[in-house]
Amino acid sequence: MRFRRFTVVCALAVLAVYALLILSLFYFFDGAAILTALASKRVLFSIQLSLVAATIAAGLALAVAVPAAYALSRYEFRGREAVDAILEFPLIVSPAALGAIILIFFSNPVGTWVQEHVLQFVFAFAGIVLAQFIAVLGVAVRFMKSAFDQVPRRYEMVARALGASPSRAFFTISLPLARRGLLASGVLTWAKALGEFGATIMVAGTMAMRTETLPIAIYMRLSTADIKGTVALILVLLTLGLSALYVAKFLFRDRRARA
Repeated sequence: MRFRRFTVVCALAVLAVYALLILSLFYFFDGAAILTALASKRVLFSIQLSLVAATIAAGLALAVAVPAAYALSRYEFRGREAVDAILEFPLIVSPAALGAIILIFFSNPVGTWVQEHVLQFVFAFAGIVLAQFIAVLGVAVRFMKSAFDQVPRRYEMVARALGASPSRAFFTISLPLARRGLLASGVLTWAKALGEFGATIMVAGTMAMRTETLPIAIYMRLSTADIKGTVALILVLLTLGLSALYVAKFLFRDRRARA
């Protein structure tokens, strides 16, 4: 009983830490500041830019993550352990360092050629998408792998025994059965991309009405000691992020109920 109480207290302590931080924002809450922020063309541009960039980055990450996660979940192949380990790379390296690595890449001959002949990334919209894509790719693969791990392999084996090709078994068996987990993982990936800051500011900079995403706008407001404006933008970001998390939790809960 004491052990149960101890574990519950630790769980509630986690809630208390984050709840205290969120509630502290309301000390500087100003409804007029929120309305002023939402009426600002610069803020609206930052919100729109964040939503578009996060959606594109998450979409690109999922396009790679789904097949990669399926391979890690189902197959044994040379280099599998290395791939599984490198998924933690964006978590081990700080976001700022990750952005610096991207900048260093574009400073070498290959990166310079890409910038000059393919697409401009540094201090451009494409740089925002690239930074977010790299920051969330590993997490997306990890989430997706967990979703595929929940699907029993015997269903695919039965389909293969009945003559289905590997791709057909994937599209008709594994993908439909894992769809809710994949959707929830996609929402979480999008939410992480939306809040990405360190790598984005290193690659794309802080140019207003061009590369200023919502997290960067928060940083810029805070750098000018505009506390009320900072809180207003943080609450906007929290609303978007927590809404995405609620959707993901709903999908995960529904999947567990079905199981």
